Amino acid sequence: MNILLSSLVFLPLLVAIIILFLPASQQGWAKKLTIGTTFLQLLFSLYLTLSYQTDLLAWAGVNDYDQFQLAIRLPWFALDLGDFGTVRSDFSMALDGINIPMVLLTGIVMFVGAIAASDIKKKERGFYALYLLLSGSIMGCFMALDFLLFYIFFEFMLLPMYFLIGIWGGKRREYAAVKFFIYTLFGSVLILLVMLGLATSVIDPMATAVKLGWAEQINQVDATMIYKVQQWLQAGKIEGASLVKTFDMISMFDARNYIPNSFLHPLSTYEFSGVALRVIAFWLVLVGFAVKLPVFPVHTWLPDAHVQAPTAISVVLAGVLLKIGGYGFIRIAYSIFPDIATDFAWWIALVGVFTIIYGAFVALGTHHMKRLIAFSSVSHMGFVVLGVASGTIEGISGAIYQMFSHGIISAMLFLVAGVLYSRTSTLGIYDYRGLAQKMPQYTVFTGIAFFAGLGLPGFSGFVAELFVFIGAFSSESVNGYIPNWMPILAAFGLILTAAYFLWTLQRMFLGKFELKENIEESVLTDLTKREWGLLLPLAILALYFGLQPQWLFNLMSASVEVFVGLLNTGGTAALN
Repeated sequence: MNILLSSLVFLPLLVAIIILFLPASQQGWAKKLTIGTTFLQLLFSLYLTLSYQTDLLAWAGVNDYDQFQLAIRLPWFALDLGDFGTVRSDFSMALDGINIPMVLLTGIVMFVGAIAASDIKKKERGFYALYLLLSGSIMGCFMALDFLLFYIFFEFMLLPMYFLIGIWGGKRREYAAVKFFIYTLFGSVLILLVMLGLATSVIDPMATAVKLGWAEQINQVDATMIYKVQQWLQAGKIEGASLVKTFDMISMFDARNYIPNSFLHPLSTYEFSGVALRVIAFWLVLVGFAVKLPVFPVHTWLPDAHVQAPTAISVVLAGVLLKIGGYGFIRIAYSIFPDIATDFAWWIALVGVFTIIYGAFVALGTHHMKRLIAFSSVSHMGFVVLGVASGTIEGISGAIYQMFSHGIISAMLFLVAGVLYSRTSTLGIYDYRGLAQKMPQYTVFTGIAFFAGLGLPGFSGFVAELFVFIGAFSSESVNGYIPNWMPILAAFGLILTAAYFLWTLQRMFLGKFELKENIEESVLTDLTKREWGLLLPLAILALYFGLQPQWLFNLMSASVEVFVGLLNTGGTAALN
């Protein structure tokens, strides 16, 4: 199965290169190859998901390579710096209950997006090659366990998205693409600074044991050797030249692997303007991922990007790209800095609550369908932040479920918007009225997407938000991280969400049929077979995961339980 992990990343990259070398007379194959490749990605991710063993704490992954059910760890490079030791990076990828829902979601959304891109006629080879580069990079981000490897995949996503919006977008595509690039690059630089600081502060105990001569190879290092290395490290018994510093995330999760007196050691006294460097590092990486999520106030790139992006790219952007921000919160920010994360849980939750209400208020006031869906995404990502900040099993499970659910529902919402735009080239809410009379099938799917988006019971969004609220309300008594008034205030966002979705449905689809003068009635044809093929499976998935949530919860339960345990006992506790 390890070959499948590599295939999820490298197969689309290989096919992208093939597409670039297709002769102009054969560029029609670019679309076929892209759809075929993303379909294989979907099959691989589905097979890995169905093969995943659930409810086994011994195979939960999270912070132990031996507990991952599927893992690849191969040496990539090791740079000898003399008296400063060695810096090592590995090609390491693995699956556990935290990332396997995201891998499955990526498989689904990238395949749907590839089919939705069938109407692209300009520079097809370039579009599909960039699309596959994006697909492989997203998969790599979700599976990487080496920080440097993760960062490379993270940066690789930036370039294809910039060109996919800037070349194939709408009238203001250049502005939207540059804004997206600047915001994302800003977040990436913050993450880069923290990554470099961690690489100078953390050792790989297994590689260090080999360098000390206690074993010939890493696979010969046992738990006793690892413990001895960590004890010697904290006692200052290992010379600098013998230390193997690392980008490995699993090593960064354990406080005993931090070099005493290093910048980011959990007990470090280093400060900048009176603030501990470890606290600054946590907020830098948190803001870096908050830009990608996005949350207020670093969200303003998203509406512009969505409005200008072609439908297929909006599907991918909302469906999976935003989820890397939430995944980064859990896998990196919270896992590496659990002590700081719990100390600032109140403020993080407050940002989540404000984002929920702010995004919903702005969506309620917008008159453009894509902008409405974009601000709806901002609001829904606030629930992810609130769930993670709660630090409870229910809240974090709800946050992961929300990312998965929103990926399905937002893809459907942007496809619905794309159907109308492809016929009329406008998405002004006031440009239409009574569309149900002319496009009854389209109206049904729009209604399903809207009701799923507002969290109607029976759809996956309801389950996700329910668990976020359960976790948030129980947080005050379980760990004291956030008070009960925060989820109560966040519940107001649910009312606003229902308001803007129902108002849009009533304004555009009900009542007497009317159109703006520049829209011809003849173009308002109902759904094609291709559009049926895109919307029906997503509607079924939103309903299935609303009625059968246990399947996804079973995938993540063991890993979330281990993660919450580490979060509540992490940081300096491991050194005491």
